[in-house]
Amino acid sequence: MTTSPTSRRPALVLALATIAITVYMWLFLHAETQLGVAILLITAVAATVLSRRSGAMHQIEHAAAHRPGMARLWALGGILALIAAFYNAHFALLMICAVLLYTTACLGLTLQFGFSGVANFAGAAFFGIGSYTTAVLVTHTGLPHLLIIVLSGVMAALIGSMLILPVLRTRGHYAALVTIAFGILFKTFIEVNDVLGGPQGLQVPGMTLFGYAFNDGFSLFGIDFSFYVSYALLSLAMASGVFVIVKALERSWIGLSMDVVRTDETAAATFGLHIARWKVVAFMMGNFFAGIAGSVYGMLTGFVAPNNFTFADSLLMLSIVILGGLGNPLGLIPAAVIVLVLPEKLQFIQEYRYLFYGALVIAILLFRPDGLLPRKTRLFFQTKAKP
Repeated sequence: MTTSPTSRRPALVLALATIAITVYMWLFLHAETQLGVAILLITAVAATVLSRRSGAMHQIEHAAAHRPGMARLWALGGILALIAAFYNAHFALLMICAVLLYTTACLGLTLQFGFSGVANFAGAAFFGIGSYTTAVLVTHTGLPHLLIIVLSGVMAALIGSMLILPVLRTRGHYAALVTIAFGILFKTFIEVNDVLGGPQGLQVPGMTLFGYAFNDGFSLFGIDFSFYVSYALLSLAMASGVFVIVKALERSWIGLSMDVVRTDETAAATFGLHIARWKVVAFMMGNFFAGIAGSVYGMLTGFVAPNNFTFADSLLMLSIVILGGLGNPLGLIPAAVIVLVLPEKLQFIQEYRYLFYGALVIAILLFRPDGLLPRKTRLFFQTKAKP
């Protein structure tokens, strides 16, 4: 049985798009000169404009919509190729790990804010709860580190449960103020708590999996690999697993119930939906995802301190969610690259780099007010295209 040209076209489009994006990201992460970074930024803007005018962007979106499984496999392959290409480049691998871990935490915020409409401005606090829980458990217990990652997520969810009652009793800006207050209280608590290291923070031992210490690195066929490779693969596996869970929830009746609660609580209650139940589920699961991401982040960096989990960091996570497209998990990785990697590459303009970065984000939202990849309207009855 032969494959028709029509069925081969989406696969070819996805392959070419993934190769182009992967090569561009390799060049961008590898660029160190001012001229090189500037040329790559101009190239990205020009390529985006030309692809939209020529219809190439529409073809990529159409191919990804018709072959979502293949698109995800190509994306996974592209990230693995980047990890392999930077097998001994510590800084590039650290940036890849940061993007993947922040993506995992922001998937939790997407579940809260984008699906169920629960405002959470304390994402960094739950991220920090996961990191501090890991620091304590790894140092003072002999539990397996995989179990510690899970327990760190559970701890973030349990501590977050203290906010359930005020979050359920308030709406909109008032609910946001509750989470903002919690984030500030968390930072203040760990600063004055000498058991948790106070303002100096705590050291976090590295990850150990089945007797293999990630911080020792490894060699393969006589080639020495950076120890960040192991963390990058773990971060990729975690981000992929959480992404699959979030997409499965989005397609299920659970995601449908959350959408109805976010859109109109009065209508949801009229049709018998338990509003509090779905808000609690979204809030607890989102904090769990932030906690496990913070757990791996703590072992990756080897040190946690109160200044790593400020309100500014919570706004950073929220900006990734909004910039990527509120409610669309697919937009989180490109948004995380812009928010996390771009400022590091613009260090040559010193204090003006954040001014340029802010202007770039504003420009993107002006031309794409719904984010880089807006969430499409849920279709209840899909019609098959005529042959």
